[in-house]
Amino acid sequence: MSRPLDGVLVADFSRVLAGPLAGATLADLGATVIKVERPGAGDDTRHWGPPWTQNSSSYFECANRSKQSVELDLADEDDRGLALELARRADVIMENFKDGALARRGLSYEQVVAVNPGVVYASITGFGSREGRDLPGYDFLVQAVGGLMNITGDPEHPMKAGVALVDVLTAKDTVVGVLAALRARDATRVGQRVEVNLLSSLLGSLANQASAYLATGTSPGRMGNRHPSIAPYEALAAKDGHLAVCCGNDGQFRRLVTALGAATLADDLRYATNASRVANRDSLVTVLEEHLTLDTVDAWIERLTAVGVPAGAVGSIADAFDLAQRLGLEPTVEVGPDAPRQVRNPITFSATPITTYAAPPRLGEHNDNVRRWLTEENHA
Repeated sequence: MSRPLDGVLVADFSRVLAGPLAGATLADLGATVIKVERPGAGDDTRHWGPPWTQNSSSYFECANRSKQSVELDLADEDDRGLALELARRADVIMENFKDGALARRGLSYEQVVAVNPGVVYASITGFGSREGRDLPGYDFLVQAVGGLMNITGDPEHPMKAGVALVDVLTAKDTVVGVLAALRARDATRVGQRVEVNLLSSLLGSLANQASAYLATGTSPGRMGNRHPSIAPYEALAAKDGHLAVCCGNDGQFRRLVTALGAATLADDLRYATNASRVANRDSLVTVLEEHLTLDTVDAWIERLTAVGVPAGAVGSIADAFDLAQRLGLEPTVEVGPDAPRQVRNPITFSATPITTYAAPPRLGEHNDNVRRWLTEENHA
């Protein structure tokens, strides 16, 4: 059965997370992705452990499944020629080199488009290709300077997200850009350059927090688990742990307090509307927790879910996978007999499903095949 990107060739020159994760997503969708790596060393993330796998590191493996790995030394004339031949044949090129690094090797967008006018050339940077082109682009740095840490954590302690969230968001933006450019090429037969940067991807993901700043001129601050515009919408203490409670409207709040045995709170002027609940959040939390601490997290989840109040336990990653499995979401997939299971691509297609995944490649695993393919066809 065909997949959406069957027949698309991606030359993946990117390293670390944002670019490789975008490439792995394109591979999930059916593209042939050839990952170009430094001889003897490979992608930096091959060495980012523990945890380790039989192949390399679990970090590397999260972003490089279903690819072919070829070692090419871009400082070597012969290998550089093979890299240019790969770029000439590619539908998509992914790269996140420092400004000018690929131009010195004959692989800039301008140099590639001269021999491959239909190429979609995706460039990922930390801070764009203008004044920020020389700034190093690391996820943690962008979380700091991009405002995410200033709205994450308790009021006294700025915190990063528990995953390289900016890299992940940038990867998704890159995939969107590549797919749109491929669609445009279908109509025009002309490719284009797609530029994505970590700072812009972060700003674009700040949603209501960014719009609040733009509307008022005041930067939002840290509120821990609280929501700036909704209450209650946070983690509340129960008898044996914390319970995430989300009341997005007055009807849900009324059902919540009724289930707690405190129905009169729904008509209390301090709490009757969302705006009043936000204004009186501290006293609201106090009175809600007085009731919640009388029973366990599991008991409240059952009771609140039954009346249509969104509620759940603050669980671990293991708990999250267990929940997804119980809900029939099939959260993991096999990628090979000697490789750990991986997270299933979250997209489900009715007509072109993702049915196969391959293990992340060993460094240079496909050297012979890729070199032969590039050389023989080039000389034909």
